[in-house]
Amino acid sequence: MSSRLTSALTLSGFVLISVAVYADGISVGTKGEMAMSADSHAPFGVTGGHLHRSGKWMLSYRYRYMDMAGNRIDDDTVAPDAIATTRANRFFGAPMMPPTLRVVPTEMTMEMHMFGAMFAPTDWLTLIFMTGYVEKEMDHITYAGGMGTTMLGGFTTESSGIGDSKFTGLIKLFDTGKHRAHAAIGISMPTGSTDETDAILTPMGGTPSPRLPYAMQIGSGTVDVLSGFTYVGGHQQFGWGGQCAGDIRTERDNGYRWGHKHQITGWLSYQPQPFISASMRVKYQSLGRIKGIDPRIAAPVQTADPDNYGGDMVNLLFGVNLVGQRGKRIAIEAGFPLLQDLNGPQMETDFILTAGVPVTF
Repeated sequence: MSSRLTSALTLSGFVLISVAVYADGISVGTKGEMAMSADSHAPFGVTGGHLHRSGKWMLSYRYRYMDMAGNRIDDDTVAPDAIATTRANRFFGAPMMPPTLRVVPTEMTMEMHMFGAMFAPTDWLTLIFMTGYVEKEMDHITYAGGMGTTMLGGFTTESSGIGDSKFTGLIKLFDTGKHRAHAAIGISMPTGSTDETDAILTPMGGTPSPRLPYAMQIGSGTVDVLSGFTYVGGHQQFGWGGQCAGDIRTERDNGYRWGHKHQITGWLSYQPQPFISASMRVKYQSLGRIKGIDPRIAAPVQTADPDNYGGDMVNLLFGVNLVGQRGKRIAIEAGFPLLQDLNGPQMETDFILTAGVPVTF
């Protein structure tokens, strides 16, 4: 297990233990003694999975961690040596640019500290605001010169800062008690940075600090339209639900925009006691290639090429919801990909984790 993953799991455990103490203990009474049951919410990794009653607030902290290691082209793994000797560099012909990709990423981690507020002015409308702090780190190896498999050395790039901010409205469609559904419409504002820089190691041995590739930038750089539909049902100790959602990019910033994103997810849950539920979720996501190009991002590395972004992914995730007293809740969800078909060469995802604390009042 990598040191980064160990750190992420340790931090998540610390968050959950700290909140358990703060929650004044987990209630084991009947549903009538609790503000909510554990299965009254979607799995924690689902954004905008429930509405509130009129006048209710919810504040939340979410910690998200993603670990990526190794590379793929479509659904096939590819070794760094193969990338360095066979994959064309789209910037070849410019000064100091070799014909193939001579810098290869080997591992990337992303951590997000997300803060959210929900408020329901009426029973049929819930408003959401979310923002957060993002930290990214990517390891690379650099191959010497313009050909061959001799490694010159390795380096790590880092970036961090406030991410994009999202405003969303959830609109009730129906609620029969056992079955409920709502629609979502919102907007993402480009409050995250798109001009991050850091030192790199070039194939010629230089150590400049250029603008980092798209994957290492903090924000999207564009105003995006958010939409979705969520259904949740339940009977006795069992629950189920599904959500479809999309992010539509509306403009280009710095000469490019990220690809549109579409996702569909479905889950099953089991609640042995009112204060705890466990869930299993499958999520499909499709992300388009980056459109356009930032002229200040040019390097013999796959992440500098807009064509090496996007693809299809299916994830399997497992979660636990714990409900405490007076509207406090503790939740965690973690999983891994079952399928990855990537526009590559592109780094593959190995592990995903979301944990945190929502408090309703």
